[in-house]
Amino acid sequence: MSVWQLVAVGAVMLLGLVGVLVPGVPGQAIVWAAVMWWALTDTTPVAWGVLIGATCLLLLNQALQALLPSRRPHASGAPRRTLMAGGLAAIAGFFVVPVVGGILGYVGAVYGVERLRLGSRAAGWTSLRSVMRATGYSVLIELFSCLLVVGSWLGVLIWG
Repeated sequence: MSVWQLVAVGAVMLLGLVGVLVPGVPGQAIVWAAVMWWALTDTTPVAWGVLIGATCLLLLNQALQALLPSRRPHASGAPRRTLMAGGLAAIAGFFVVPVVGGILGYVGAVYGVERLRLGSRAAGWTSLRSVMRATGYSVLIELFSCLLVVGSWLGVLIWG
């Protein structure tokens, strides 16, 4: 696979990660389609293993989404920019501190933005709890599963 194709696959994966944060955009499907594109072009056993692992993980995530409360972004009272800041910080955090950085980035950014918006530590903490109840858990689990897929793809590219 050429370098330009790998860059294009990475761009599609990044689009899928951002799509997880935007309601109505099938972010998981976009990430999976990018992995499938890569595996069909690079027909090594490792590439097929990543595709099979991504398929299993994303199907498991779809099954778990039914058990979680539905997303109600307006029920939390937080503006959309708070949720976007949390999602972007989760994406950056995942690559700065592998795996756990995604969770830390999301929770930390939501708390930080809400504390700045509301003006006190207690109000920021209360808002963080309501955001996590309304949307955080489902968004965080979906984003985390997509980040694991992208991370495994990057790991194969770098070390494989």
